[in-house]
Amino acid sequence: MKIIGLTGPSGAGKGLCDEYFRAVGIPCIDTDKVYHDLLIPPSQCADELANRFGQEIRNPDQTINRQKLASIVFSDKSGKAAKDLNAISHKYVRKKTLALLEEFRVEAKSAAVVDAPLLFEALFDRFCDFTIAVLAEREIRAARIMKRDTLSREKADERIAAQQKDEFYRSKAKYTLYNDGEKNELFLSLADILTKESVSLETK
Repeated sequence: MKIIGLTGPSGAGKGLCDEYFRAVGIPCIDTDKVYHDLLIPPSQCADELANRFGQEIRNPDQTINRQKLASIVFSDKSGKAAKDLNAISHKYVRKKTLALLEEFRVEAKSAAVVDAPLLFEALFDRFCDFTIAVLAEREIRAARIMKRDTLSREKADERIAAQQKDEFYRSKAKYTLYNDGEKNELFLSLADILTKESVSLETK
């Protein structure tokens, strides 16, 4: 089974890539969703986060208030908060993701996608056969983030500023795609990559 690493900054369009992969029969692991599921109480991951960032990031039902946590992390210009968040969350997400990949191997899937915003930072690319970075212009990303997460432009810009620059992804990924145009263009580019990498498809 080939493992495809998919990454890119917020608002670039990784979700659209996932849509294509699922349509051709390739399962996708959304590590953001894995992370959110791991925070459902009782949760060792949530406990560690609350110990580091303060019990005020918890909701009354003991779940993590992601907006409060994000506000703390993205407003810390030193980057230490983000580093600590990643150090705590990555180990839990990696363990669960590897377990899910093993399930796909047992099911004899030809390929599986690991959709991870921090694919390279978490060193998960070492488990991948090849990697794809999806990028988009800053203005397009900001508009998508504002719409998706109901954020102000200021908050969207703050989030973008806290993430890696495009050159980081271009220098590390085997393939780089730009999601600035039509959906069909992106899908054709993804299909071309799968052909080059000899990934068999199971179109539904």
